[in-house]
Amino acid sequence: MKILSFNVTGIRAITKKDFIPDMKNINADIICLQETKASVDQVKQAVTELNGYTVYANEAERKGYSGTAILTKETPLNVTYDMGVEEHDKEGRIICAEYTEFFLITVYVPNSGSELLRLDYRQSWDQQFLTYLKGLEKTKPVVVCGDFNVAHKAIDLARPKQNYNKAAGYMQEEIDGMEAFTSNGILDSFRVKNGDEIKYSWWSYRGGAREKNVGWRIDYFLISEILTSKLKDAFILNEIHGSDHCPVGIEI
Repeated sequence: MKILSFNVTGIRAITKKDFIPDMKNINADIICLQETKASVDQVKQAVTELNGYTVYANEAERKGYSGTAILTKETPLNVTYDMGVEEHDKEGRIICAEYTEFFLITVYVPNSGSELLRLDYRQSWDQQFLTYLKGLEKTKPVVVCGDFNVAHKAIDLARPKQNYNKAAGYMQEEIDGMEAFTSNGILDSFRVKNGDEIKYSWWSYRGGAREKNVGWRIDYFLISEILTSKLKDAFILNEIHGSDHCPVGIEI
């Protein structure tokens, strides 16, 4: 099974580019999307040309903001939305699809913001999200993918010294949040498969960052430790454009 995750930075905008042919070419069994910036109906309308997928989407209360989706060829046993914490369930950031052998969660983790105004909120989110995932794990393993808005380690961004404790996405509080997942048995599949390989999944639109590969790896597939023996591949598709992110994926 090939599963893809992609922060599209607006599903309606990216479908006017090469998104549809790119996704048809990759031919993933499941496509998880973040930052759709659209209502459920608008997401379904935008991806109608992708035949063979059932579409599940979650939207924020605020129009044109946040939002997630799962496009799947295999019908899930069950689909749920959000984590059941009112404070965190207003922005359409989580969808969970249950399959026979695992739960698949797509997530768009809140950004702490350029002025770090949401850093405290982000810490609360990380703690509650870990509790939510460990609750699911009591039933079956989890596969968690999406934009986590944090570079976990220094090799996960091009300029760690310049950004450490100065920029959203590389604050120690955010790093601690990611460390809590991996130290509690929900592992970074890319590192499991690729060791210390340096590859990024997001680049600023400023200063030709993508052309210079001055990037960050902030998009992840985290998997329950028990699934590592079934992990065939974990990859980042730098060649796919259309967003300031690129897709990441696993084969399991």
